[in-house]
Amino acid sequence: MATASDTAARPGNRTLPRAGLILGALLVCAAVATLVGARYGLLLLIGLGFGIVLEGFRFGFAGPWRRTIRERDPAGTVAQLVSIALVALAAFPLLATHGEELIGAHAPIGFAMVGGAFVFGACMQIVMGCGSGTLVNAGSGNPVSLVALPFFAIGSFFGASHLLWWTSLGSAPTVALSGTTGLVVTLVALVAVAAFLWWRAPAEKRTIPRRMWLAAICLAGLAIANLVVAGQPWGVVYGLGLWAAKGATALGADVSASGFWSTPGNVERLAQPILTDVTSLTNFGIIGGAFLVAAWRSSLSNGLPSLPARAWVATIVAGFLLGYSSRLAFGCNVGAFFSGISTGSLHGWAWFAAAFGGAYYGIKLRPVLGLEARS
Repeated sequence: MATASDTAARPGNRTLPRAGLILGALLVCAAVATLVGARYGLLLLIGLGFGIVLEGFRFGFAGPWRRTIRERDPAGTVAQLVSIALVALAAFPLLATHGEELIGAHAPIGFAMVGGAFVFGACMQIVMGCGSGTLVNAGSGNPVSLVALPFFAIGSFFGASHLLWWTSLGSAPTVALSGTTGLVVTLVALVAVAAFLWWRAPAEKRTIPRRMWLAAICLAGLAIANLVVAGQPWGVVYGLGLWAAKGATALGADVSASGFWSTPGNVERLAQPILTDVTSLTNFGIIGGAFLVAAWRSSLSNGLPSLPARAWVATIVAGFLLGYSSRLAFGCNVGAFFSGISTGSLHGWAWFAAAFGGAYYGIKLRPVLGLEARS
C-alpha cells in the first residue's frame, strides 16, 4: 500500500502546482496588459521568456566566460556570439527600414566606458552574475544575488547621477555600423572571435551542447521581439537605476540636481508608473521567469551559504560596483555587449574586450574574498 509520502513524491502530483504557476504568470501579464496597455503586457511576457530561457537552459554570461578563461572551454561564449549574430541578421535590416520607430544600443567609446566595463567584468565574476545573471539568480533564490541585487540598483542610480562628469573626461564620437556592409563586418568579426576561441580550445572541448544551441536561438528570438515591441534593444541596467531613483524620490530626495535624472525623458519616467518602463518590465519578467523554472524544478535555493564575513562585504561592494560601472560603460553584458554588437555599435566590441579582461582578474579575486576555496 502506498503511503501519503509516496503519493506526494510522485511526479504526477506536481501537475496542479505547475499548472498554477503557468496560469498565475499569464494572469499577471494579462493584468498588466489590461491596466497599462497590451504592449506592456507583451513586454512582461517577453521578459518571462528571457528568464525561462536563461534559467531553464542554464545559459548566461558570467559562467561561460569563466569556463573560457579557466578551462579554455569556449562552448558558452561561442553560443553567445551565435545568438548575437542571429539578432544582428534581423536588427540591421529593421533599423535600416524603421529608423524612426526603432533605435539601436549605440554609445561612444571613452575612458569611463572602458574602465567601467573592466570593473564590471571583474565584479560579475565575484558575484557570479552579470546584469541578467543577477536577476536570474535572485529569481531562483540564490542568496548571494539576492544580497547583490539591491546594491546593483543603488549603484546604477549613482552611476547615472555621476555619468556626465565621467564622460567629460573624454570620449570619441559614437560609431555605429549600419546597412549591408555593417552587417557583414559584424558577422565576420563574430565569426573571427568564435574561431579564435575554438582554435585555442583543447580538442575534447570543441563541442557545443544541444541546450546551448537551443538557448542561443530562443534568446535571439526574444531579443528581436523585444526590439520590435519596445522600440529599443534588450537592456537591464537602466531599469535597475530607475527603481533606485524612484525609491530615492519616494523618500524625499531631490534628484533634479543630477544632469542625468533631470533630463526631460528621465523626469517623465520618474513620474510615470513603473509598469510603463520597458526595461523594468523585462527585468521583472526575468526574475519571474527564473522563479517559475526554479519552482517547477523544486530547486529554489534555501538558506544562506556558509561564507566568511568578508565574502558578504565583497558581495555588497561588488553589487554596488556592478551597477555603478555598468552605467558608466553604457550597459552590461546585455545592453552593451549583446545588444550593442547586434545593433552595430562599436562600443559593444570595446566593452567586450575590457570586460573580458576584467573577468580574468575577478576570477582570481573570488578565493581571496572567501567566495570559493582556493584551487
